[in-house]
Amino acid sequence: MAWFRAGSTVGKFAVRRTLTHGHYSVRRAQINDQSQLRFFHSTLYKSKAQTAPIPQPVPLSRLADSFLDSTSSVYLEELQRAWEADPRSVDESWGNFFRNFVGDAPKQLGISGQTIQESMKLLLLVRAYQVNGHLKAKLDPLNLDNRQVPVALNPDFYGFTESDLDRDFFIGVWKSSGFLSENRPVKTLRSILDRLEETYCGSIGYEYMHINDREKCNWLQERIETPTPVEYSKDRCKVMLDRLVWSTEFENFLANKWSTAKRFGLEGCEALIPGMKEMIDRSAELGVESIVMGMAHRGRLNVLGNVLRKPLHQIFSEFSRGNKPVIPEDELYVGTGDVKYHLGTSFDRPTISGKRIHLSLVANPSHLEAVDPVVVGKARAKQFYTDDVERSRNLGILIHGDGSFAGQGVVYETLHLSALPSYTTGGTIHMVINNQVAFTTDPQSGRSSVYCTDVAKALNAPIFHVNGDDLEAVVRVCELAAEWRQTFHSDVVIDLICYRRFGHNEIDEPSFTQPTMSKVIRGHSPVLEIYKRKLLESGKLPKEDIEEIQRKVNRILIEEFEASKSYDPHKLDWLEANWAGLKSPDQPAQIQDTGVKGDILRNVGKAISTLPMNLNVHKVVKKIYQQRSQMIETGEGVDWAVAEALAFGTLLVEGFHVRFTGQDVERGTFSHRHAAIVDQETGEKYYPLKHVMENQKDEMFTISNSSLSEFGVLGYELGYSMENPNSLVLWEAQFGDFANEAQVIFDQFLSSGEAKWLRQTGLVALLPHGYDGQGPEHSSARLERFLQMCNDDPRVISTDPTKQIQECNWQVVNVTTPANYFHVLRRQLHRDFRKPLIVMSPKNLLRHKDCKSELFEFDDMHQSCFKRLLEDQSLSSDPKKGIRRLILCSGKVYYELDEERKKLKNKDVAICRVEQLCPFPYDLVMQELQRYPNAEIVWCQEEPMNMGAYNYIAPRLCTSMKALGRGNINGIKYVGRLPSAATATGFYQVHVKEQSELVQKALQREPIQFPW
Repeated sequence: MAWFRAGSTVGKFAVRRTLTHGHYSVRRAQINDQSQLRFFHSTLYKSKAQTAPIPQPVPLSRLADSFLDSTSSVYLEELQRAWEADPRSVDESWGNFFRNFVGDAPKQLGISGQTIQESMKLLLLVRAYQVNGHLKAKLDPLNLDNRQVPVALNPDFYGFTESDLDRDFFIGVWKSSGFLSENRPVKTLRSILDRLEETYCGSIGYEYMHINDREKCNWLQERIETPTPVEYSKDRCKVMLDRLVWSTEFENFLANKWSTAKRFGLEGCEALIPGMKEMIDRSAELGVESIVMGMAHRGRLNVLGNVLRKPLHQIFSEFSRGNKPVIPEDELYVGTGDVKYHLGTSFDRPTISGKRIHLSLVANPSHLEAVDPVVVGKARAKQFYTDDVERSRNLGILIHGDGSFAGQGVVYETLHLSALPSYTTGGTIHMVINNQVAFTTDPQSGRSSVYCTDVAKALNAPIFHVNGDDLEAVVRVCELAAEWRQTFHSDVVIDLICYRRFGHNEIDEPSFTQPTMSKVIRGHSPVLEIYKRKLLESGKLPKEDIEEIQRKVNRILIEEFEASKSYDPHKLDWLEANWAGLKSPDQPAQIQDTGVKGDILRNVGKAISTLPMNLNVHKVVKKIYQQRSQMIETGEGVDWAVAEALAFGTLLVEGFHVRFTGQDVERGTFSHRHAAIVDQETGEKYYPLKHVMENQKDEMFTISNSSLSEFGVLGYELGYSMENPNSLVLWEAQFGDFANEAQVIFDQFLSSGEAKWLRQTGLVALLPHGYDGQGPEHSSARLERFLQMCNDDPRVISTDPTKQIQECNWQVVNVTTPANYFHVLRRQLHRDFRKPLIVMSPKNLLRHKDCKSELFEFDDMHQSCFKRLLEDQSLSSDPKKGIRRLILCSGKVYYELDEERKKLKNKDVAICRVEQLCPFPYDLVMQELQRYPNAEIVWCQEEPMNMGAYNYIAPRLCTSMKALGRGNINGIKYVGRLPSAATATGFYQVHVKEQSELVQKALQREPIQFPW
């Protein structure tokens, strides 16, 4: 009679009565961790009307879904109300049942001699194992954990005694699976307990009862709660052993040959490699064709060599030499390189089933978990380019550390993207290498939760904790994880609990901080020895077969080592095929014109400014689109949002993919973009840029508001941009200074990824920037930080703009016209190399009356490319004689300078806009210096002197002046705010005063005194 429903009035009373008036009383102190001992989840339901009709009796087995849905609880509540009103209105058996709860009826026997209370207690016992069995599981290979076993796992807790062990019990539950399946035969209590212990308290600890989906729980229970334990065949065991030998002997070989080298070996977690291989094989059987992987340094070399098949002689060569590769002049650029345990590779791996699967390991920095969103974004891009709409052929696998999985916020940011429509990849498999220590920090100092994986419960992801010394258990959960992902297309976590035989690295001394653990580890047998003993004792493999596998592996390792002595890394062989044909910084390249034919411009313009007649548009938005339509028709007054949409639309027509995400990008932080129009009655969205062409693929243009995340989302878009060069991928910060939340991505990936890992990307970051009185946090995008990371030499004048931009690590621009913005976006794809683009995007220029462009400036007959510098077009005086001052500036301050100049009717000051700050346009700046040979040279900026572009511009401008004999750095006059700790004042009136003063100073009649 397993019908009890958690959450029902009757059920709650029954539990209280059973636990307090049964064979003993329960004291709260007996339960060591209340938060971990919830037997089940309570769900609140709206109560039915008190006058509900009396339901008809149903078979007992159909009331046995008590813990899983509301059917039984509602029925019982109605039945109870009917009995309370008139005891004769219900069947006599139900009358006896309800009298049991008020204590005025003798115990009534149920099916097969089971009492109501016993049935209920047995169900609670099973549920306790399902919920809390992992707390009793043998998960720690070192047996150092001193967890208390929850009393809820003790049969005595429910009143069962020794005499009950051999009694038969039936615990079937309607529409349930596993031990509670109604199709299971009657079992003795002893056999039920034995299987519960084997299943939930062995080498695997399952956490899945937090998942609020009955189908998923049943699916897991069918695979977990099998009638008998899973057994592997002799052949499977031999494959597992072979893979474990490779994993172990690889580490042993490196340790013997390079005993003092850092390699962050896998000793103590060697089972990871057989587990990963099994996961890959099973995934391939289930339809996966490509896997993108990311991981930190621990075990990376082993994964590279044994999973991704990076040639072992190449790995050994990197240890022996450690030198920069000798590359002929006609070969590719090698950059600065990186340590061997940060590098990536790719490989088409054959699987046991005969299928091939493409594997790629993304290069990463030492910043733990920073690679997580990059991997997920790259997997999503693969799904787009392979038309994997079911998200079943491309998979992401992330390998984490225990300390970082619990401690790094980007882990949650990445997990949180998993179910968002524009970010989901159909599930990521997470594997945690749980060393039980983070560098030197014990878990009790490194996290507040019981497990390092508890953060994944927020996603309703199943978590499989497994003892790393039980190879077959590791393989089992890896299979199960692959099956879960392919079935439910959601995240799953494996917590591989192991240990670290050495310190954080091989030359570290772990006993300084973990003496007890280190002592136990020194006397602990490796997993290979444990598994060999198991195979010998079970008779599955003879000793001769085991020794032959070991001899084969050692022979190959020695052969690869000998080959490494003559290996010269002449070929950079891990650049992916999608990027074939793109030029490295050392190869000649071209930048094509970015202008577009007039008829294409007008057609695209019409598509992006026309809305369906049946769309209920907000009146303000409707007016905006009417104005846009007029801009296209007249060709006049094209504003920033229209220029952007024209850039996107024309790229789409040319066959490029455009993806644009960030916080509030659909409308735009400043309500200027309106790329998604929301129907005011239905709430549905219409995207004009999804309708530029007939039969346009839905995701060809993607614009999506992101979660409130910078680190995770920017990393995701970076990964997306790295998959294929034929896409324009953009990320926009809500305000420019919010980019500092993603500083790791800018520092470790975007600015240096090509130099370290030979990975190009054309990712665009739009960072709203400009001083308009919004205070310290909404004024500056920290332009100086991006310029500081530029690698162009301030002492060397480049005469080839294309080669200059190829050799530079990224581009930083502060454009001031819609047309130039259009061209700089299109330039990202109209050249045979890729570079990141950092845009100091405007705020008040979005609607500035003078910040407009004419449509002809976008076509291929007039302005056919991006202008790195905009010269002054308003002057009528003779430049050589009549111009006394040349003001160089960047960004919106130009419009304020120009307005003041007009007000003063000042015709002897030239104002030039440096649109591309990095790489510095030496050729164009020098032209302006020559044009105004007698002019005083001024750099004007809004930002404080210690911020903005001044400290980047000054030495490069000085180099240009010296080359022309125009003096030195003392000849550059600075106009701007004084040095400051904060980016801007928080007082609006102070802002107005500062802004007015710097503009007036730049245009004053007297020579500018600088320094003061």
